[in-house]
Amino acid sequence: MFSFVKNYMDSMEGIEIYPILSLLIFFGFFVVLFWWVLTSKKDYIDTVSQLPFENDNHQNETKL
Repeated sequence: MFSFVKNYMDSMEGIEIYPILSLLIFFGFFVVLFWWVLTSKKDYIDTVSQLPFENDNHQNETKL
């Protein structure tokens, strides 16, 4: 099965650009994510990190 796919891909013109594009998209996404984490404000990170706990506390109060 793999040999069929490999032989089929070898016969396609211009297919070698897809792995390069995939790598660039993957690398670009993580560079942007890393930049966002470094430049985000600590207050925002603290607020967002407490959201799951606030939702859980709210659900427990409504059940009582």
